[in-house]
Formats: sequence, C-alpha cells, structure tokens
Amino acid sequence: MNYHSENNYNYTMLTDFYELTMANGYFEMGKKDEIAYFDMFFRKVPDDGGFAIMAGLEQVIKYLQNLSFSEADIEYLREKKCFSEGFLDYLRNFKFECDVWAVPEGTPIFPYEPIVTVRGPIIQAQFIETFVLLSINHQSLIATKAERIVRAAQGKTVMEFGSRRAQGTDAAIFGARAAYIGGCVGTACTIAEQLFGIPAMGTMAHSWVQTFDSEYEAFSKFAELYPDNCVLLVDTYDVLKSGVPNAIRVFDEKKPNKKGIRIDSGDVTYLSNKAREMLDAAGYPDCSIVVSNSLDEYIIRGVVNEGASIDSFGVGENLITSRSSPVFGGVYKLAAVEHDGVYTNKIKVSESIEKITNPGFKTLYRLYSNDTGKAIADYIAFHDEEIDEKQPLTIF
Repeated sequence: MNYHSENNYNYTMLTDFYELTMANGYFEMGKKDEIAYFDMFFRKVPDDGGFAIMAGLEQVIKYLQNLSFSEADIEYLREKKCFSEGFLDYLRNFKFECDVWAVPEGTPIFPYEPIVTVRGPIIQAQFIETFVLLSINHQSLIATKAERIVRAAQGKTVMEFGSRRAQGTDAAIFGARAAYIGGCVGTACTIAEQLFGIPAMGTMAHSWVQTFDSEYEAFSKFAELYPDNCVLLVDTYDVLKSGVPNAIRVFDEKKPNKKGIRIDSGDVTYLSNKAREMLDAAGYPDCSIVVSNSLDEYIIRGVVNEGASIDSFGVGENLITSRSSPVFGGVYKLAAVEHDGVYTNKIKVSESIEKITNPGFKTLYRLYSNDTGKAIADYIAFHDEEIDEKQPLTIF
C-alpha cells in the first residue's frame, strides 16, 4: 500500500514553561550534565478495566529525533527576560543525548510500571516530559478504549468513525492511529491512510439518499458507481418497509460484487435480525450488516449477547474521545540520579498513597506460564538485579 510520509513538525516548543525555567536553572547551577533517570507510568486503567494498551511511541521517537531550537524560538525566550544568554546559546546548539527504553506499542500495560524510562543529562531528560506524556497519554487512552470495544464485539469487526467528534485535528488523526493499534480494522479518517497506511472506509451519508427523488434511485446510482463497495444506508426513511426492500431490488438489478447495508438508528438488534431474514430470503446471505449510532463497548456487548445479526460496527464519538473515561493520567517522575557511576534512588512521598513513586533505575519483565505460554504476571526489578530463574517466585 502506498501512503504519504507523516509531516515532520518541530514540536520542540510544545512544552510546559516550567521545563524551560528548570532547564535554565540546571544550566546556571552547573547541573546540566548530571545524569538523571525518569519513568513514565500511569496510576489507573481507564473505565476500571484490567489493563491498558501502549500507543503513541512512534510520535515520541520522531519528536526526539527532531528536537532543535530555531532562532525564532531563542528570540522568543530572550524576550521573556528570565533566561541567561549562556542558556540560550546552549539551546542554539542543542543535541538530544539521552537513552530511552519503552514498552512496544500494542502491548498490554499495567499501573505503576515504567512504560518509558529516560536516562541522560537532567536538563534534557526533564525537558521532554510534556511531549512524552501528551503523546502516550492520548494514544494509549484511545487504543485502550478501542481494545475494549473490539473485545466486546466478540470477533465482529469494528471501524473507527469518530473524526468529526474528535477534540481537534491531532486528536482525530492520532486517535485513528491509536484505534487501529487497539484492534479496529479501519477508519473513516482519510488522512490516516495517507499518513499511516490505515485502511480508510466509508460509503454514504443520509444526505446522499435525500438528494435523489427516491431512495431506490439513490441506491441504484450508488451501486453503479461503487460495485465493489456497495454498502447502502437503509434507515433514512424506514429500515424494514423501505430501506431493505430497495436495497434488495438494487442488488437484484445491479448485482454488485460487494453487498452490504448499514443501520444508523433504532433497535439495532430487532432491525438487524429482521433485515437478515429478508436478505437471506432474497438470496443474499453474503450481504453484510453494519451498525453505527453512538455505540460503545457496553451497547455492543449487549446487542451481541442478544443475538443481533450484525457483522461489523462503526464506532465514533465514544471511541475517539474515550467519553466514559477521558483521561489516561500518565505521569513522568524522577526515579534516580547518577554520579560517577553510583546511583542514588529518588522517591516522591505523598499524603496520597497512590502518588508515592517506585524509586530506582528499573527493568520490567513479563512472566509467562511454562504450561500455557500465556502471560501471568509482570515483575519489576532494579536494572542490575540478578534474578535466579531456577528459584521459585511468589507473585501477588
């Protein structure tokens, strides 16, 4: 599949202002080259689910590869009158030199585990906090929601239809990417195919049907134009009395290669089952039935368990915004500092127990059962901790 490369925007200045004031402070105090270790982790799975899905790492990598300060950036900072000229000169020659470890995209992840670890000069490792968090928080949120919806569909396909309800352009584009990572088979967001190769999908809106003098004419013309993707929206007027009968008539006359109907309103269990009966009786058991209309994992699980005759779901606003749980809540915390090869672990204590951090430069292991080959637990250890795999291990 041919698709366009993603634009290499320079997001260097997409940062919280305190990252810059701290960086200037580290520079002025002679601490800029002090080695620090930061962990990104999250505290709670959205929707009280069992696990989340890692996403957004590719955009972090591109950000790190393109970190640089333009003369316009430096002049802007100079006008703030709170940064030293030595610091501004440092930014002019900035080169990112940190090491980064991360859990691969698409991997199930759990609270309080380091999903990204950054090691390097503190002036740099601290500075990237904002973009690391915004990219991974957003995409992991949407990928997690998509995975929940896909799992609820129990093997039936799910398409992401949320671009028009997303909270901004990046949310639509990268939300489509995250939904694909989470298991959706495609997206209505056309640019997502250009940028990432994610299949763009869609057929018609109600306005297409309304434009013609009759529903039959609208369906007939569409079948002539798109015989390889003839999915007809049958609920503009009346699904069972008009939409499905007109779709069957067009299938009889035009004989499109790929046949389908979409229902976008009403009692989808009842309507899909009746439509299935009508399509089968007309000799079209291969005609797929697609359902949309403000779906989420709860509605989808319900209609599947009710025995609805649905082949695929188009999910929009509740997926692209993760409406039921719209914040991922990942954080980026100092875990250790290093002087001459000696580590000093750092911990954040808090009156709120959930905000206490796990100190130290850590490694994350995923344990698999020798009997089933399935993952059974995650194990967090210090990076230099020796683990005797022959000894028993208690997990909890």
